[in-house]
Amino acid sequence: MKKSLLAAALIVGFAGAAQAQSTSVTLYGVVDGGIGYTQFKDGNGNKGTNTGFLDGGQSSNRWGLRGSEDLGGGLSAIFTLESGFSLGTGQQSQGGRLFGREAFVGLKSSEWGQLTFGRQGTIGHQWLSGIVSPFGNNFGQARASGAFSAAEARYDNQVQYQTPSFSGFQFGVGYSFNTSGNQAFKQAGQGEPNTRAWTTGLRYVSGPVAAILAYDQVKDRSNVGGTGLTVKSWSLAGSYNFDVATLHLGVGRIENGWLDTNSFLNGNGKGGPAPIARWNDQFRAYTYTVGLSAPLGERNKIMGSWSMVDPTKKGLAYAGAATKLKSQHIFGLGFTHDLSKRTNLYVMGSYVDDLALQPGAKSYTVGAGVRHRF
Repeated sequence: MKKSLLAAALIVGFAGAAQAQSTSVTLYGVVDGGIGYTQFKDGNGNKGTNTGFLDGGQSSNRWGLRGSEDLGGGLSAIFTLESGFSLGTGQQSQGGRLFGREAFVGLKSSEWGQLTFGRQGTIGHQWLSGIVSPFGNNFGQARASGAFSAAEARYDNQVQYQTPSFSGFQFGVGYSFNTSGNQAFKQAGQGEPNTRAWTTGLRYVSGPVAAILAYDQVKDRSNVGGTGLTVKSWSLAGSYNFDVATLHLGVGRIENGWLDTNSFLNGNGKGGPAPIARWNDQFRAYTYTVGLSAPLGERNKIMGSWSMVDPTKKGLAYAGAATKLKSQHIFGLGFTHDLSKRTNLYVMGSYVDDLALQPGAKSYTVGAGVRHRF
């Protein structure tokens, strides 16, 4: 009842100032391609390599439409439709969804904050990645979600609210009625058929300082075919800009599996070792990261990071797990050179030791390319 009253109050507050003024729609996107080399090895000495086209080496390819209508009184109607695609093949990403990266509509007020409905990134996805790692969710296996799965999670059927910023502080919370696919009807006498999720976070951004505390929870359906397990993730991260360099630090914990099916631990699809099971009873791991980025002149930037996933409990459903899991370490290095405000060149490299927590499994990636933003 209290939740319903709160939601009604927010909608009434947004609607109170509604007077149509003007509408704007922006077409935007990222096009990124180059040449790269990747090698995977498992603990038995088997290996696979891939040399050739590098698709989205720095940033995943995408295009989107972003719109806003001024309703007066500091209130706007907003929407975002964003589609991911492969530059090499032209095919859609995110399982073939037309707008698989984001598809939401909502209201935004300078006084009340922002309320949105649809497929969208979690609070961690929107706020955590740029603070916890200098790579954010870019540069392939060096990205933030290699250790912090909350940094790349997106959910369908989500309602999300973000407050305005108060003296640098901002709070956000979201709830997904079914994280992937249409919400199913719950039948009398049967278990829950939908996978539901909570996401919430508190961040502080002021001058050179940025910090975030985030919590994410996903409960698998209890109906036939489900596990009934609840994955829980805590993340704490901070960054400080010293002008000559920016330092990034993060620590977290995750239990009973992994939040995001696209993160590096949960399946690379490129011949690496067996991935961690998303639903994994009694699995627990601590995650850490340290990163540094620094400008080199006006047009150049260098970035480096180390991250670790340290399992403290093996769990009961680890796919292909060895007798003893090992801590996964990711080392990343990147360099960018701006040709203009929208176009840059990049060189990147990364190394993963004990990939997917498998003893002896390793991965190497190097690449170079060009990225254009429009």
